Amino acid sequence: NVERHLSEQIKGQGRLLGDRLPVVLRAVLEVRRPSLFGELIIALTFVPLLTLQGMEGKMFVPLAMTMVIALLSSLVLSITVIPVLAAVLMKPRAVKEDGPVLAGGRRLYRQVLEGAIHRTRLVVLLSSAVLVGGAILVPFIGREFVPIMDEGSIVVNLVRLPSIGLSESLKISGEVERFLLEIPDVRSVITRTGANELGTDPMGMELSDMYVLLKPESERRAQPKAEIEEEVRGRLAQVPGIAFGLSQPIAMRVDELVSGVRSQVAVKLFGDDLETLRMKADEISRVLRQVRGISDLRVEQVSGLYYLKLDIDRAKIARYGINVAEITEVIEAVGGGIAAGEVFEGQRRFPIVVRFPDERRADVETIAALWVTAPDGSRIPLRELADVQIVEGPAQISREHASRRIVIEANVVGRDLVGAVEEAQAAVSGLVQFQPGYYVMWGGQFENQQKAMARLAVVVPLVIALIFLLLYCTFGTLRHAALILLAIPFAMVGGLLALLLGGLYLSVPASVGFIALFGVAVLNGVVKITYINRLREQGMPLDEAVVTGMVLRLRPVLMTAVVAMMALIPLLLATGPGSEIQRPLATVVIGGLFSSTALTLLVLPVLYRWMEQRIVQRREADCQTFAPRSVTEATTHLLR
Repeated sequence: NVERHLSEQIKGQGRLLGDRLPVVLRAVLEVRRPSLFGELIIALTFVPLLTLQGMEGKMFVPLAMTMVIALLSSLVLSITVIPVLAAVLMKPRAVKEDGPVLAGGRRLYRQVLEGAIHRTRLVVLLSSAVLVGGAILVPFIGREFVPIMDEGSIVVNLVRLPSIGLSESLKISGEVERFLLEIPDVRSVITRTGANELGTDPMGMELSDMYVLLKPESERRAQPKAEIEEEVRGRLAQVPGIAFGLSQPIAMRVDELVSGVRSQVAVKLFGDDLETLRMKADEISRVLRQVRGISDLRVEQVSGLYYLKLDIDRAKIARYGINVAEITEVIEAVGGGIAAGEVFEGQRRFPIVVRFPDERRADVETIAALWVTAPDGSRIPLRELADVQIVEGPAQISREHASRRIVIEANVVGRDLVGAVEEAQAAVSGLVQFQPGYYVMWGGQFENQQKAMARLAVVVPLVIALIFLLLYCTFGTLRHAALILLAIPFAMVGGLLALLLGGLYLSVPASVGFIALFGVAVLNGVVKITYINRLREQGMPLDEAVVTGMVLRLRPVLMTAVVAMMALIPLLLATGPGSEIQRPLATVVIGGLFSSTALTLLVLPVLYRWMEQRIVQRREADCQTFAPRSVTEATTHLLR
């Protein structure tokens, strides 16, 4: 704007700084108001990201803070430093004519715009159809929390019977490793069974984490990672006596830290009785197996561990004068052992522990034949004093929210996460009946997605209301503010269509893309309407002001959209680690810029001219029908 004013008004003079200062000041003040509110609007669009919490907050709050700080810094810079530099460095020069491409584009755009203005009803109907079509697209777009990032390796969580021994567990792990190493794209397999040395993973001997390291993509066959995972599932299904789930090293840890489970979906069943919990969990598992996309289904094992149960006959031990503590001391010697003394080696002490031989500790008959000494010195077999048997009992008891719970874990393959979970919720609520005191909660990534979207559903409308308020402060009329706010639904239509065509889901990164898109879409509308209003204030007729203003502002609008698209193309085409999270954001912004730019260039001027023409006609009709009875009344009406 400064360059245009210098070229048009000084006309080759003004070599002195004092001659340029008034012109620069006038040019800066001319665009300062719309530019100021435009930057504040873009900064406001990132406020919803600052409200995100959890994992999504750690991912996108730094982005929002960086954008807001950069925008506010540039705002201060444009008010203070840039005008000074423009006055010092910019010299008057003849206005360059447009190149052949831009000149041809202006002519073509003028013809199309004039044709659209003469077909206002058709433009309004088509734009309404576009908005309705965008609303129809929503059910066809899947939803998820965050796209799954390809880490280049697979983690298999193996689950066996809780009563399995270490040697048998390692034997099964070795068999599974041999199966997986037969896959051509697998480089190596590393298995960790049980708890680690630090105790950070409280895992039993029946649990193993099997890290399947894949070959680099350049050395693999022409199959994607999803097909490798399906081949892994097929080979694991051949091994009897195990349950398994597939994940990735980082994803597994993140899921475990965020939701307490190692899978994408967790169905948490709460209640009091462990046996009832187990039965209902098996029933839920059978229902979930019928839901399309549910894979790697596992039920938390709360039973299957064997215990030595001792029912003491208190009447018999009373006849012999034996107390319960003496019997439990015998059982303690069978299990953990009892201290019988100490051995000293210098200053060090070592306890002497008396314990039953390992090979005989599981023999019920041998344990029942142990002697218990009575106070009179007689020795009575343990079987005469108590009922000794091996029984199956709980393997673990998990609690959450001060209640016992059991977890059914699953992953979603081949469809969107939210769609699969919603179908599973409907199936469970319709087919599984719960007793009073028993209820289900759905966790995992689905829970995170619901929390993030619920928070955005509250904050985004508030921010849009603030944007509307800023637009009203900019133009002083509700109709202009509402007209520019139409850029938001038009931008959303393009973003939704881009997601659908790209085969992507609506996720938190895609929502971030929509939020970033709103500011750019609104800014273009502010630039157009402001310039048209200025031309009308200078006395230009309505139709001429609309066409001239839109044609002269064609280059800034296209430049804004094209620069934003070019900046996001690297994110759209990237294939490295993390590109899965960036791609939905870039897809939404690029697609939304296409539709919002079309709105700004065609629909917005047509609607602006249609609304303003109605207002002009109403005012003319008022003036023709008004018959003032006095000079004061006529003056008041004209001022109004």
